[in-house]
Amino acid sequence: MNPSQPKTVKYLELEDNRLLPQLFGDKDRHLAVIEKELTVVIVARGNQLVITGRKNDTTAAQITLHNLYHRLKQGLEITEVDVRTEVQLARPTTTSGTGPFQESAIGTVRLETRKRAIMSRSPGQAEYLKLLKDHEMVFATGPAGTGKTYLAVATGVSMLLKGKVDRIILSRPAVEAGERLGFLPGNMQEKIDPYLRPLYDALFDMVPPEQVHKYMENDEIEVAPLAFMRGRTLSNSYVILDEAQNTTSAQMKMFLTRMGEGSYMVITGDLTQVDLPHGQTSGLRDAVNVLKDVPDIKFIHFDESDIVRHRIVTQIVNAYEKKT
Repeated sequence: MNPSQPKTVKYLELEDNRLLPQLFGDKDRHLAVIEKELTVVIVARGNQLVITGRKNDTTAAQITLHNLYHRLKQGLEITEVDVRTEVQLARPTTTSGTGPFQESAIGTVRLETRKRAIMSRSPGQAEYLKLLKDHEMVFATGPAGTGKTYLAVATGVSMLLKGKVDRIILSRPAVEAGERLGFLPGNMQEKIDPYLRPLYDALFDMVPPEQVHKYMENDEIEVAPLAFMRGRTLSNSYVILDEAQNTTSAQMKMFLTRMGEGSYMVITGDLTQVDLPHGQTSGLRDAVNVLKDVPDIKFIHFDESDIVRHRIVTQIVNAYEKKT
């Protein structure tokens, strides 16, 4: 923001008054976020919004509100995360504050599942969904909360529903974050299930539980530890390896070479959260270095701007990055 810029007033007229409560948020929370982030004042006069502030800030606020309103017109919901994402996208892209503004990434790529439509909520997510759609092997790295696993599962579910693959296979390496599976009650499967719970949660968010269980009974969906992949050839499948930073180099090579005809593979992980024994190289880090020049393999790295969980998660990630 240029302090020397005079204040200006911009107007935004919205034709459907019924959408205004959702646009404004509970107790005008969404408007408050925009006002704070862009240093503007927004006043509603009927179906017209009056935005006061410096020129670039009022333009960004106008674009933010327009994009959010357009989302509501499509019958979609908006959250505070969506509001903050749109604010970031609407900011000028040059340091002088006079450059062009970015287009919205929210909803630019959309997947249909049994329970809901899944859409991109950041530029990185939009790029990721396009890579998942167009390429057979994709590596996704970055911090927690960026949708690496969730969007991969959504893509797999969409492909299964459309008949593009015969099954979905979700896997994780059995390395605990400072805990020991042996202390958990039950047999081996019962010990493993809680560790794989995040994968189940993503599935249940997209497909009714009874349908998930039916798919699993028919072997159309399989959730299993990485060790169960050894010796198999995975054909006509959508295969996701989650928490891949906790694989060894040998495990990663074993997993990647399971790929069969008609299959897709997605490998996700956060290289800042490796739980391997001290001194052991992460198979994910090794694979990214070894395979970076392979033309048919695509890579994407998320950063804190792609985090779509609570805003405090972004602040936590930033704090830890500063510490290192």
